[in-house]
Amino acid sequence: QVQLVESGGGLVQAGGSLRLSCVASGRTFSNYHIGWFRQAPGKEREFVAVIGRNDITKYYADSVKGRFTISRHSGVNTVYLQMNSLKPDDTAVYYCAASTVWGDTAPLYDYWGQGTQVTVSS
Repeated sequence: QVQLVESGGGLVQAGGSLRLSCVASGRTFSNYHIGWFRQAPGKEREFVAVIGRNDITKYYADSVKGRFTISRHSGVNTVYLQMNSLKPDDTAVYYCAASTVWGDTAPLYDYWGQGTQVTVSS
């Protein structure tokens, strides 16, 4: 079992920045790839970014490439999502998730956090 807790969401103006954190506890953090997903009202959950358990391999959705950066600090079991140049379309609940399988689809992920709200005003 892996427990994931997100934090760092909030209200920001368009063009601003936020950094989300995902703290993991439970089973060995290094066994898991960690992904970020988001879900806006009335929309399906969508992939944002993933970082490999090697702390190096990263993959981003086209919609956030060049604006968001995922990183991992294994010493404190934390994954970060630095979000810059935010747009109103980035408004959503952001979730982190853990998987032993590399990928960008939600069903691959076994463990999920409770989510943190990000709201970008125009």
